[in-house]
Amino acid sequence: RLYNFDKKAVKVLNEILEETGAEIVVSSDWRYHATLEELGEYYESQGIIKRPIAVTGMFKDLFPKEWSAFRFRAELEIERSMEIEHWLEHHPEVTHWVAVDDLDMSIDFLSKHYAHAKDDSKKPGLKNFVHTPKPSEGIKQSGVKDKIINYLK
Repeated sequence: RLYNFDKKAVKVLNEILEETGAEIVVSSDWRYHATLEELGEYYESQGIIKRPIAVTGMFKDLFPKEWSAFRFRAELEIERSMEIEHWLEHHPEVTHWVAVDDLDMSIDFLSKHYAHAKDDSKKPGLKNFVHTPKPSEGIKQSGVKDKIINYLK
């Protein structure tokens, strides 16, 4: 159900957490398979120095009208970005954040496929986003750690 984290990726994540004081909110598919408590225990067992503090809601529950309208046509990127934005809207105390994923949830990518709005504030996608295009490398990719830290400072 849950696979082992790469030890080098854990080291990089822990360095980011120590340097920035960031917290972890899980938006990955793992939230379908484990509770927040189980995720916390698992993160600790893998050597991560912080447990996740929350998980984002699920698209079908947050946006039932949209989900029923395009559930067979929607891309995971748009759904995931909307889940993250929803969580952020309900947590205004969060002023510095970053989403990191191998799914491209950037405004540039998503606005090419989903937006007809000319107003940048209405274009889909995440403004504080770091894309890790090599899934097997994740946050170990060159320059990714620095990009993440820049958003969190």
